[in-house]
Amino acid sequence: MTKLIRTEWLKMRKYNAFWWILGITALSYPGINYIFYLGYQNIIGKPSQASQYAKLELGNPFSFPEVWPTVAYFSSWFVFIPAVVIIMFISNEYTFKTHRQNISDGGRRKQFVTSKLMDVLIISIIVTLLYTMVCLVTGFANQERLIRDIWSKVYFIGLFGLQTFAQLSIAFLIGFLVRKAFLALGIFLFYFMILENLIVGLFKWKNSSIGDYMPLEISDKLIPPPGFFRLLDPESYQKSLDAIRLHVILSIVLTVIIWAICYRVNNMRDLK
Repeated sequence: MTKLIRTEWLKMRKYNAFWWILGITALSYPGINYIFYLGYQNIIGKPSQASQYAKLELGNPFSFPEVWPTVAYFSSWFVFIPAVVIIMFISNEYTFKTHRQNISDGGRRKQFVTSKLMDVLIISIIVTLLYTMVCLVTGFANQERLIRDIWSKVYFIGLFGLQTFAQLSIAFLIGFLVRKAFLALGIFLFYFMILENLIVGLFKWKNSSIGDYMPLEISDKLIPPPGFFRLLDPESYQKSLDAIRLHVILSIVLTVIIWAICYRVNNMRDLK
């Protein structure tokens, strides 16, 4: 296992696209949260009674402990960026025939998929660490009083990490099955940005909860909207909190199924 991790890390380290997209991710996370932070400041900064009421009710969603769910929610919109790397990694294996080289060098078929699982896990960890750093910097920068509660919602690190790994696993599955980089990217981005949102919206319009169990929506439900959304719809906000535990289980089950499919297909697939 250690050898597989070392080998995959050496591949990543020499892959320029990995560093470019990692840099884009590192900019997008603080960037999107800063945009919404400016919006929050604009709301509470107006000298009106409504603004003061909003500040009283909202608190500061960018200070501890609310910064953990707030940053997780906005950062989760950009999981498609590291997904590009995942799809490119697996597609390159087939484009340059290195998947066959792994087998001819004596590696077993399952080791190939295991090495790709390590890729997804490594990138998920890196992305989660970026999220954690953004939370800490943002939280400390916005703390106006003596810090008394930093860690009560730190479990969102785990939720964010699971969500990232689950959704990158879906991206990997598409790249693994399609094998053509641009086609796989097109399919994933179309599904991520358009198709599933349309399906979920259609079910919501019909007052059905079936949309909550679509592949990406399952892990999307791990991160509820920031706390200030409770002012808009308290009942819906509470339901989103109550659903987290169920969607943790569903996300794990779906991710296990995805990787089981990958192992099964790889064992049956022609090495061409």
